[in-house]
Amino acid sequence: MANARYLSAIILSWSRKNTKCRPGAAISSVASSSSSSSSRRYFGSEEEVLSSSHAARSTQQQVQQPRPTSSSSAFFYLDNPSYRRMVSGLQFLAQKKKKRLLDSGDEEEGDVANKLVVAAGVGATLGLGLLGLELQQTPSSSESLQETSVERILGGANPAQSLGDGNGSVETIVVENLLAQAFVEELKAACDEERVVLDLDDRESHGKPWNTYHIMQSVPDVVVYPLSQEEVVAVVKACARYKVPVTPYAGATSLEGHTLTPFRGVSIDMNQMKGIKELHLEDMDVVVEPGVGWIELNKYLKPHGLFFPLDPGPGATIGGMCATRCSGSLAVRYGTMRDNVISLKAVLANGDVIKTAARARKSAAGYDLTRLLIGSEGTLGIITEVTLRLQKLPEASTVAMCNFKNIRDAADVAIATMHSGIQVSRVELLDEVMMKAINLANDKTFPEEITLMFEFIGTEASALEQTLRVQKIVEEHNGSDFVFADTPNEKEELWKIRKEAFWSALILKPGAEAAVTDVCVPLSKLAECISLSKTHLDASPLPAMIISHAGDGNFHVVILFDPLNAEELREVRNLSDGMVNTALLMEGTCTGEHGIGVGKMKYLEKELGREALMTMGSIKRALDPTNLMNPGKVVPEKYCY
Repeated sequence: MANARYLSAIILSWSRKNTKCRPGAAISSVASSSSSSSSRRYFGSEEEVLSSSHAARSTQQQVQQPRPTSSSSAFFYLDNPSYRRMVSGLQFLAQKKKKRLLDSGDEEEGDVANKLVVAAGVGATLGLGLLGLELQQTPSSSESLQETSVERILGGANPAQSLGDGNGSVETIVVENLLAQAFVEELKAACDEERVVLDLDDRESHGKPWNTYHIMQSVPDVVVYPLSQEEVVAVVKACARYKVPVTPYAGATSLEGHTLTPFRGVSIDMNQMKGIKELHLEDMDVVVEPGVGWIELNKYLKPHGLFFPLDPGPGATIGGMCATRCSGSLAVRYGTMRDNVISLKAVLANGDVIKTAARARKSAAGYDLTRLLIGSEGTLGIITEVTLRLQKLPEASTVAMCNFKNIRDAADVAIATMHSGIQVSRVELLDEVMMKAINLANDKTFPEEITLMFEFIGTEASALEQTLRVQKIVEEHNGSDFVFADTPNEKEELWKIRKEAFWSALILKPGAEAAVTDVCVPLSKLAECISLSKTHLDASPLPAMIISHAGDGNFHVVILFDPLNAEELREVRNLSDGMVNTALLMEGTCTGEHGIGVGKMKYLEKELGREALMTMGSIKRALDPTNLMNPGKVVPEKYCY
């Protein structure tokens, strides 16, 4: 009883006293609550909750009075993410407490339990997100607020996002909430009513990326689908006026939680902006909108004898590729996204539109804003137009494949190939576990050994010459089973196994989810880093395999785990931590091409140093002073505000 009352008091006390919690939210009257039924889910393990609660209590709070916008609505500057985590975490613990009290069979205890969970919901309602709040509440309106619907759901959620109890029983609290009607109307005026979506299913699909194992703390309050830069400007200006966070969304193929919405707000879906605006054949560049996919772009370019040379996962869009500074298997020859973007247009946090550079192939005019925005993950602005550098389609190509008994020999071949001056376009390494998965998934009989795959391009004669030179290098480093293909069908069949490796991996643990992470090290350290990482991976009870862009020192690990088993999720995190820390000790980076998102922030200080992060924080603060642009990503907030 005492513990229950104490927890309830903590939540309500924090809700009343700490109204400054960044980023802000537009908040409207509870009286209009009949208009819609949207909801929020809070997830987190008990360990994480207690850790966050401790951090919140040790953070000095600043109080700022709400600034009224009308007689029935207000701005709240919600300025402390640790507090927000604490409240949502206490909700989770309140729900666990309720279950224990109800299980006791005591009627009085059961009644206390129900009140406790409602109190937790009220705490979140008062302190978190875009929730209804009457400025001048009467006792009756306060009473109705405490009767806000709260529902307990056991099971069905994914501990990859929630962790729950660790036994498959996951408790989720759903709390009714409202957007300020004036804010919604501004969004509808900007994008038309049918492209402003409050439907819970749509919001959840935008708040929970299918391919990330990072915790989903909440879903966005609304999803908007702009058709033009002008509409993006209108949406961002509305968000700035109402202090509502905005998170860009497109292909949703990112792996480090870039599109998660921990502070709710607006998810701005750029998939409708997929126009190819200008193609300059003589200049070999193209101007596109951010929603166009790289595969679709290359289909458009192929009849013109051109292509865009970056090839991340299927479904990736140009805007997201810029935002995460991606690369792919062709980076060893053509570079990463930063090397292939000439210019950008972006909408800043205040609604201003900037052009980062002219269309000339090179420029020394001013600061390099293009590369500042590439890799910023939507935290500095929303990309609305991209000018890309194109390449000529190669006249001919050859795909080759060979096997090795150990990682060292395979890595030495990759290094020797690069040192030989051969302009290889791809060098990919797959470990023996991945080859086993490929065989099982595709009914193949490839040797289940460390495998290198190459692609050589040029004229028919030069591609063949490169192939034969590499074959000799392979033989000098104990390689075997060297085969190559130069006909279209044979090349497609060989290269298909690499492009579909991720999907093949899932066969090793049916029903599992895949956690995918990456690091990059100097080329000379690749063999050592992979070998050390594999020692831990091979000792793990979880199936884990390695895929490497061996020509530039970048490698990925795919770990399969049961989404209903919290212990397996902890094992995934331990394996990922070990791999990253090993790479950092070798002067490598915590991510070669996946980006930071929420998953890699904790490694940045170790990799770059406090001073670099303070500089990044100064940039973030200057361009986004109210922290509304994809908050909670890339740079830890303590360095920004």
